[in-house]
This record gives sequence, structure tokens and C-alpha cells, in this order.
Amino acid sequence: MKKTWFPRKKMGFGWGFPNTWQGLLVLLGYFALAMGGVKLMTINPSFVPLFFLYLIVITALLFFICWKTGEKPEGYKPHQEEDNQ
Repeated sequence: MKKTWFPRKKMGFGWGFPNTWQGLLVLLGYFALAMGGVKLMTINPSFVPLFFLYLIVITALLFFICWKTGEKPEGYKPHQEEDNQ
């Protein structure tokens, strides 16, 4: 059985913090790419629209990697209180 890089969130849709070094590397790479885009945007403000497109692309790539290597996300699950009565 392969180990998932990103665990499913307990509540809500999506993934939690990575539970393997590969997942952590992907997340750090995402932040490094995003910060590189911010740096480029500060050099030349005319790159702002291009930056938002770039951010959408790398976020979609992160989402795809999470989808392929993580647990399959489920929908919202409200907190269920235990009946101890």
C-alpha cells in the first residue's frame, strides 16, 4: 500500500498538512514559486496581471498533485457530538 503525501481534512473539503517528506517538498516548492512570482512583480509592476495568471497555474498544479498523491477528499462533515447519556 502506498503512503499518501497529503491526508484528507477531518472537516471540510481538501487536504491537510503533508505527512511525508515528498509532500512537504511539494508544498515548499509551491511557496518558493509563489514568492519568486512576487519578487518578479515587485521589480516591474506591469507584471501584476501575469502574476495572477501564474499564481492560478501553480495553484492548479498543487491541487492536481494533492489529488493524485493524497487521500481522496470528502465533503463537509459537521462535528458530531457523542451522546454519553
